[in-house]
Amino acid sequence: MNFNSLQSLHQTLLKLGCKTQHCDRFYRSLFRVVPPIETTDERFPKAFRDALPELYQNLSEVLTVVDSQQGDEKDSLKLLFSLADGHTIESVLLPREGVCVSCQVGCAVGCLFCMTGQSGLIRQLTDLEIVAQVIEAKRRRPETRKVVFMGMGEPSHNLKNVMSAITFLGTYSQIPHKNLVLSTVGDQRVFDAINASVVKPALAISLHTTVEAKRKKLLPRAGKITIESLIEQAESYARATGYPTQYQWTLMDGVNDGDDEVSNIISLLSGHYAMMNFIPVNSVDNRSFIRPSEARRKAMAQALKKAYIVAKFRHSAAQDVEGGCGQLRSRHIKNESLVRFPKDAGIAVDDALIFGKGERDDQ
Repeated sequence: MNFNSLQSLHQTLLKLGCKTQHCDRFYRSLFRVVPPIETTDERFPKAFRDALPELYQNLSEVLTVVDSQQGDEKDSLKLLFSLADGHTIESVLLPREGVCVSCQVGCAVGCLFCMTGQSGLIRQLTDLEIVAQVIEAKRRRPETRKVVFMGMGEPSHNLKNVMSAITFLGTYSQIPHKNLVLSTVGDQRVFDAINASVVKPALAISLHTTVEAKRKKLLPRAGKITIESLIEQAESYARATGYPTQYQWTLMDGVNDGDDEVSNIISLLSGHYAMMNFIPVNSVDNRSFIRPSEARRKAMAQALKKAYIVAKFRHSAAQDVEGGCGQLRSRHIKNESLVRFPKDAGIAVDDALIFGKGERDDQ
């Protein structure tokens, strides 16, 4: 029995004699929506019941927890998973019943303020590897009711598997569609995909600046879509779904906390169905970015609120467990002396090399 994707898992169930109703109940059981399936449950085909132990074993091996870090107040927990091929990814169990999941090993965007961006893209996660992170979160915290795609990786660079995972979660997990939050730096393919999808996730846009030239420096591979087009299409989607767009803004002292940025945000978002999440920057190796003062952060938020723009501060959710993408993984790699991709190996050099032969998802 061998499967590494939701499709291959489904084909395995069909070969074991499962009909649609059997598959549906099995999938719901993975998220504890219904009780686990027992080998004695005669509502299911005998071949399926006989294979259940092996089926559960194989699912448990999709990813394995190899390290974890508990938050000071025990409401956040960072998990480091090892995949079947030995690569590692991170998930974070967040306060308020959420889980932040990864969609790639590494990331090709190369955001200067992100630990994950320093490694480049190593490989895509399958839809099953993405979903398995949520299954583990539900196992540890059955009350989990929100999934944010804000972990390692850029969803638009693995769009087929990300949308497959979102559709699966929206169909079987009983997590409200508005609580499936797709975070992206922006890509036309994302808008095409979410507009066509039956399951409509909420949208979070990693904006970080309103200045095109500065954004290209901070987010070197954010895509060709302009800030104006990004906000226009996000607003259209927000109005169609009834979910406000969540704009993410990593605050860096002297970089994107100026009055000019505040003024531009007001011009761009006034009257829009949107909210601004300011996130003070996490410390990152080999980078000198620091957080603005608390007084400056409050002044920015107040200016937006006076313009009737909702502005919130996310205290870098799970900052007490160094929840910034890639931090636990980076420590693990250093501790285990794992081989890193050399800079001349083609990672984050050009599109053909970044995604590897056949790895880029242009669908």
